[in-house]
Amino acid sequence: MSTAGGAEPRLRLVFAGTPEFALPSLAACTASGADVVAVYTQPDRPAGRGRKLSPSPVKQAALEAGIPVEQPVSLKTADAQATLAALCPDLLVVVAYGLILPPAVLDLPRHGCWNVHASLLPRWRGAAPIQRAILAGDRATGVSLMQMDVGLDTGAVLLEHSTPIHADDTGGSLHDRLAALGAQVLAEGLAALPAGKLPPARAQADTGISYAHKLEKSQAGLDWQQAAATLERQVRAFDPWPVASTHIAGEPVRVWAAQALERAHTAAPGSVLATGAEGIDLACGSGVLRITAVQRAGGRRLSAADYLNGRPELRQPA
Repeated sequence: MSTAGGAEPRLRLVFAGTPEFALPSLAACTASGADVVAVYTQPDRPAGRGRKLSPSPVKQAALEAGIPVEQPVSLKTADAQATLAALCPDLLVVVAYGLILPPAVLDLPRHGCWNVHASLLPRWRGAAPIQRAILAGDRATGVSLMQMDVGLDTGAVLLEHSTPIHADDTGGSLHDRLAALGAQVLAEGLAALPAGKLPPARAQADTGISYAHKLEKSQAGLDWQQAAATLERQVRAFDPWPVASTHIAGEPVRVWAAQALERAHTAAPGSVLATGAEGIDLACGSGVLRITAVQRAGGRRLSAADYLNGRPELRQPA
């Protein structure tokens, strides 16, 4: 339908997202020329030591941009669906929203619902694709712009971009890179849609499917029976959350940085093999893990050298 001047009306877009990962994609929507008529985000949650209710990063950004915000507990109720329908969206863009979209919502926008997902589907469907890719030792990952359906990240892929996983990537660094890449692929889709140049959606392959289960704090502990390379990936994947943890000679610490060494030994897994300015070497099921940055209970992040200053009994003579 054209306006009186012959130009196509602006795309009416609703954005749904919650954490920082979604912020670049929200910015891409507002920069696209679409009319972002509302932002949906999770209800405010208790945060910090005072457990005060805090708005999500997406809510803060939307309010600063003057975009109306909706925060339903669920989209399954008739009232929530009626509120969304009243917005008459042409497209619903979903980025790490955190609520399930029922069929009635998926079918509501004229162009359906798009999702920016932080993996190359069908690998790593689910909640924690960034960390799971690092944990698995994947050499590359990416983002997929997906046409949503009723399954868990099973929809057809519209566009995708890949990026290598570097040897020093952490969960945080890869998160930031994929957030920016997600905004880029979304911007490309939004530019192609009104021009009629959007590629046909590609059904996901039936092979290579894997699921990125949610991270739990209980998974943070390092199992010294594992290979050093496996533990190094865990340290990197769990930075900045939930942060790998272990005991060094009896003291509980969080491990922020470590390096796997291919070194043979006969020591019991988890025992201290050597200490020095370069780090603290601990025995693994195979190889050695050199811990280079730690955090004591209630303390701040320290280099291994600074940590050893507080534990002189672990220092070894030069």
